[in-house]
Amino acid sequence: MSRPEISRAAKLVVQGRVVALTGAGVSAESGIPTFRGPGGLWERFRPEDLATPEAFARDPRRVWAWYKWRLGIVLSARPNPAHLALAELERMGLLEAVITQNVDGLHQEAGSKRVVELHGSLRRARCTRCGLRISLEAVPSEDLPKCPSCGGLLRPDVVWFGEPLPSDAWEEAVRLAATCRCMLVVGTSGTVYPAASLPFLAKERGAAVVEVNVNQTPITEIADVSLRGRAGEVLPLLVSEVKRLLGGVNGES
Repeated sequence: MSRPEISRAAKLVVQGRVVALTGAGVSAESGIPTFRGPGGLWERFRPEDLATPEAFARDPRRVWAWYKWRLGIVLSARPNPAHLALAELERMGLLEAVITQNVDGLHQEAGSKRVVELHGSLRRARCTRCGLRISLEAVPSEDLPKCPSCGGLLRPDVVWFGEPLPSDAWEEAVRLAATCRCMLVVGTSGTVYPAASLPFLAKERGAAVVEVNVNQTPITEIADVSLRGRAGEVLPLLVSEVKRLLGGVNGES
């Protein structure tokens, strides 16, 4: 990553109507374990044992134990500079929304107001009987948490393998991708569909694509600018350059 690359990316961002698509690489810097790649959770756990409707039906206690462990990590985590930088771009009026594949709620903790959660949230549970959603401000103490309204069994309010994305979240994500002027693709492997299709949709509709990742991904080939590095290091530099450009536009030093 060089200064000219940061400058090129910043010139695309200052035009506004920016939408960010974020993945596990953003939250990894806050200590949230990733799923794919070396050391990822799927090296130690099998998705079919813990993250499918069938697994929950077969052994809900085991599934809840795993999700309570993950929720404990999430509740003790804090937003890192990448989360804070995206929230700042929103406050500046340049970033319209964050579309995230993450389920940790750290974008909201950082101050982002418009967050589209494609895969749900660990900070919520949903009743399997009446559909009520409740916030989880602490790790449930029960082995099998129950709905406070109807007594039905609660489940984590996340999207499991084999389940569709929430239709309202997906429709909003598609609309944002189709109408943005620039898409920031940050910390995502670009391999999880349908989320991975959003940068391609944005590109087809004429948007610029700026990728921030430590590695090359399938998104790299369509990116106008690829910034190699950790999101928590790259995004603050990008925001600083955006501020410098805006100061120049406003005639300030």
